[in-house]
Amino acid sequence: MAAEDATTAAGAAVAVENPDGAGAYVILCDHASNHVPAELADLGLDRADLQRHIAWDPGALPVARGLAAALDAPLVRATVSRLVLDVNRTPEARDSIPLRSEDTDVPGNRGLAPEEHTRRIASLYEPYHAAVDDVLRRRAARGLGTALVAIHTFTPVYRGAARPWHVGVLHDSNTRLARPLIAALAREADMVVGDNEPYSPADGVYHTLERHRGRQALPTVMIEIRNDLVADGAGQSQWAERLARMLYRFGAATDAQRRHAK
Repeated sequence: MAAEDATTAAGAAVAVENPDGAGAYVILCDHASNHVPAELADLGLDRADLQRHIAWDPGALPVARGLAAALDAPLVRATVSRLVLDVNRTPEARDSIPLRSEDTDVPGNRGLAPEEHTRRIASLYEPYHAAVDDVLRRRAARGLGTALVAIHTFTPVYRGAARPWHVGVLHDSNTRLARPLIAALAREADMVVGDNEPYSPADGVYHTLERHRGRQALPTVMIEIRNDLVADGAGQSQWAERLARMLYRFGAATDAQRRHAK
């Protein structure tokens, strides 16, 4: 895997790996990290809470890294927990800085002064999205076509309800990438595939992709993998390889269509 660029400096809110990757995709991992800056004192939570899904998407980053390596894709990843600020929400959203996540109160987010709210937006949200914009600008300058793929994971059980899906494919009305991916995943043995499950853009979870698809309406898709399936290296590698195989085929077709259109 290529070395990270300068955005990975200590204290940075975002890291970009393989920034000059020339494949058909840019991979995003909004909830890659459960890191809470020391000055926030773990937001008043137990250390065990920061290992839970409330703080990040367990297993998502290794899958995203494997996928980026296989597809020669830039990877943009957040380096701070979504409990501090969720970069995949508009700053005005009620859960941008959550007071409660699932069944757990977040004491360190209660009674925030307006200045602290503004500081978190400026130090976390804005640098993350600026890094995505920068990668996309650099690719456009090189004449590279781009599709955006966001990698997330979800819990097998949410508030007592079991979730039947192994993977969910989230999309908006642009289904150029989502439809063939859903079909390809559904052909896998014993695979239960969610179409806009367990979430959908209506839940506000599609913010990063909506923000960056741009006027050209880049193909976008969010992939949600059940996190018990990527709890170890074997599962992470298996999912990265599976998704890379499928996306490589779709990306090659997209590139061929773009060259033909010229």
